[in-house]
Amino acid sequence: MRKQTGGIAIIAVATCIASFYSWSSQKEETAPEIPQRVTENLVSVVHVTLVDIIDGDTIKVKVNGKIETVRYLLIDTPESRNPNTCVQLYAKEAFLRNSELVKSGRLTLEFDQGNTKDAYGRLLAYVYVDGESIQGTLLKEGYARVAYIMDPPYKYLESFRNEENLAKRKKINIWSRFNFVTNWGFNGCLPRLHSSRAIIDFAQFGLFGA
Repeated sequence: MRKQTGGIAIIAVATCIASFYSWSSQKEETAPEIPQRVTENLVSVVHVTLVDIIDGDTIKVKVNGKIETVRYLLIDTPESRNPNTCVQLYAKEAFLRNSELVKSGRLTLEFDQGNTKDAYGRLLAYVYVDGESIQGTLLKEGYARVAYIMDPPYKYLESFRNEENLAKRKKINIWSRFNFVTNWGFNGCLPRLHSSRAIIDFAQFGLFGA
């Protein structure tokens, strides 16, 4: 009689253990996932359509059905359309290279958190063509300098400085002239002797507005 009672007890214990593991397994399967904390700066990436090219570091695009002016984040190219300055050296070259790049593939904008618009209402963005950074290309080819570090940290600032240093070491384009690049912009304009011809040439490439 004791043997039978012991057998029943063993069966009961085994049943309880099996039920426990079954309940635990079911709990793991049905328990909701705990969302992970995101500590990195959030960015937003959008595909856009090119509308116009303003100069070496500014374009107009259509994004979400609206036309926006986009100022390339963290770089500066010589001026050609600023009414307060002359037409600067290498402005035409920077415009032509930028034009070539933005027309060569699909455009994408990436925004850095906290740096989405400037004081003029222009979008501030990293600009890509088929996934390649246009800012990076303009910097390493000597058409732009790193500038306007207004609200750090920036996601690609270190990378941009490395690209800029490549052009500096090679002394190409804007870095080929001593003291042409300054902390505030660029020194030097197209010679006045050729200014009339320069205006005609720049108008041909759309560097002057109507």
